[in-house]
Amino acid sequence: MIWWHAVLIALAGVWAGMINTVVGSGTLVTFPVLVAFGYPPVTATTSNAIGLVPGTITGAIGYRKELRGQFGRLLTFVPASALGAVGGTVLLLSLPPDAFETVVPVLVGLAVVLVIIQPRVSTWVLRRRETRAERKGGQDGDEPAKQGTVLLLTLIFLVGVYGGYFTAAQGVMLMAIMGMLMSEPIQRLNGIKNVLAAVVNVVAGTIYAFVAPISWPVVALLAGGSILGGWLGALVGRRLPPTVLRGVIVVVGIAAVIQLVLRQV
Repeated sequence: MIWWHAVLIALAGVWAGMINTVVGSGTLVTFPVLVAFGYPPVTATTSNAIGLVPGTITGAIGYRKELRGQFGRLLTFVPASALGAVGGTVLLLSLPPDAFETVVPVLVGLAVVLVIIQPRVSTWVLRRRETRAERKGGQDGDEPAKQGTVLLLTLIFLVGVYGGYFTAAQGVMLMAIMGMLMSEPIQRLNGIKNVLAAVVNVVAGTIYAFVAPISWPVVALLAGGSILGGWLGALVGRRLPPTVLRGVIVVVGIAAVIQLVLRQV
């Protein structure tokens, strides 16, 4: 590995760790970097999934204050994410590499779209929550409605499948569905998101480590960078302008789509 490749991969790991902790979609930074340096998309995905595990754990620990009182809820959500991650890894390892290389530009494009529309979704969720609170006399419940519990768990499972197959923007997806179906402050939802994303990455990364093509030097560089990034994201993430983070993600994601499409031409 060329030394400056190693430096850029480590820096991408730092930035991805920060982004994953604050909003999600850090993979849209690291994945294009790895592909640009010549790593096959499947190897880039599996190495990325393992390398970013420490950062997601660091980010989840950094949000421990927001997670107080949510242990029971996490006991319900974590199995759904874990099972989904297993399903996603099975898909990645079962389908031919050509299938992954064909669908990954679509997945990256979907992730970019989700990042772009996230502010509108968040605004809609906030208005919905305020309306619900007004109907309840100004008090919004802590638990999702019973009729929405099955739907919530199903969607968390499906996001886990997506995350196990291709990790980009799973955090954005989780924030969207929890925001629509749960009545919690955004920072508490972000804490739950970090835990569930960490679970998906740990489960998928563990499986990949034994049966998938991995670049361990890449894993080491991403892991070191993401640990620092996850800590920084939890420490100062709420002070960073969301538009700046979102703009970087969108630009990098669009560049990734163009590059991946050109590889197939």
